[in-house]
Amino acid sequence: MDTFSMLLRNSVVGIEEKVPLVSGERRTAINFDNAATTPPFHSVMREIRNFAPWYSSVHRGAGYKSVLSSNLYEKARDTVSEFVKADAQRDVVIFTKGTTEAINLLAYKISQQDRSRVVLVTEMEHLANVLPWRFACQSDFVSVDASGRLSLEDLETKLVKYKGKVRLVAVTGASNVTGYMNPVYRIARLAHQYGAEILVDGAQWVPHCPVDMRPHQSKEHIDYLVFSAHKMYAPFGAGVLIGHKDLFQQGPPFCKGGGTVNLVTHELVDWDDSPQRDEAGSPNVMGVAALIAAIETLQCMNMNTLYEHEKQLTDYAIKGLKSVPGIKLYGEAGLAEKRVSLVSFTAEGIHHSNVAKILSYEGAIAVRSGLFCAHPYVQKLLCLSKEELQYCHEHPDEPLPGLVRISFGIYNNCREVDAFLEIIAWMMRHRRKLDEKYRCIENDADYPRWLLKPVKKRAP
Repeated sequence: MDTFSMLLRNSVVGIEEKVPLVSGERRTAINFDNAATTPPFHSVMREIRNFAPWYSSVHRGAGYKSVLSSNLYEKARDTVSEFVKADAQRDVVIFTKGTTEAINLLAYKISQQDRSRVVLVTEMEHLANVLPWRFACQSDFVSVDASGRLSLEDLETKLVKYKGKVRLVAVTGASNVTGYMNPVYRIARLAHQYGAEILVDGAQWVPHCPVDMRPHQSKEHIDYLVFSAHKMYAPFGAGVLIGHKDLFQQGPPFCKGGGTVNLVTHELVDWDDSPQRDEAGSPNVMGVAALIAAIETLQCMNMNTLYEHEKQLTDYAIKGLKSVPGIKLYGEAGLAEKRVSLVSFTAEGIHHSNVAKILSYEGAIAVRSGLFCAHPYVQKLLCLSKEELQYCHEHPDEPLPGLVRISFGIYNNCREVDAFLEIIAWMMRHRRKLDEKYRCIENDADYPRWLLKPVKKRAP
């Protein structure tokens, strides 16, 4: 392992923790589930410990600690703005609990302004960027091809079809299923050409490469950007929504309560300016402190360098998986396109949930299996018919179809990929026996208890 890889590995907490296997052995855990959430940086933990003695309420008091906490919290908006090159004068940085809350907040604000306008959502979105729009506005889907790549032709067709009625194009910066990075600046140009704005879900994009929202006067300007701290090595409950300040100055806030007002009487409510009006309750200053520490650490490491490191790891894993008989990759047709560090696949003859169990219980490797909260996208990739989906709906006790996903963080390395590929190859050689064995094991949080017991086969 080279010096740079060691530096990255040593920057993260918990990399040498051992977990139990079904054999009773304990082995160093390998985390290939970073697209779901990432472990904290050591720098983040140091910031939490250093700031904890000075923690106090934000915007609530004149005490020294309260003033210190408030200053840290407000200055954090500048750090976030600079990180993604937002316009500090025309954009507002709103802190949320995460990407999901941020999109729901934006959907509420837009629906309050005009519910008759259309929001175009791509078929490759996480449910966090689908469901809020389904209930807030009239929405329509932009299609993807058989490999899961977004159709810019269909996007333009729908922009033309609605004749200026499209309010927003909601698109992920990078898919949490295939890893495809969408051409967000081309999408922005198209949206603006037809009088629409663009929202980019940056949950899988911002942690992996440099992001530039571009100036407001640019045709490639990103109007709204959301992302989560827990996917960028700061898992302390903070998220970000950045967008046009004017929108958030209008109407009542999504969440109402303390901190959102200047004055309330029995007769009137005088709302505060945004971002305060959109951050009800006691702000999560600890989460924001963690986010800023993570941003500063990522910047010191250089986002371009980190992207190349993760790309090499992803390419290595894809090459290895392609050599294993019975493994089918998804998104393979677009391998030449830019992507973030994740790979999804199926294993012939083994249910996706059993693949995840085998990797965990036999090899201490954490992966993700299922529909990844991107149900329509995975359904399309798997070519599931309406009849098959209806069957799944009517038979909730039957295992759902899905994929297996490995996703890398900056601290992962080729040695861990080799360990993963070795178990995958072994699993495929013994697929029938292993699939039968792991059908009998529930995939739940109690698995360490059954590790001490013999596996009993269910009655037919």
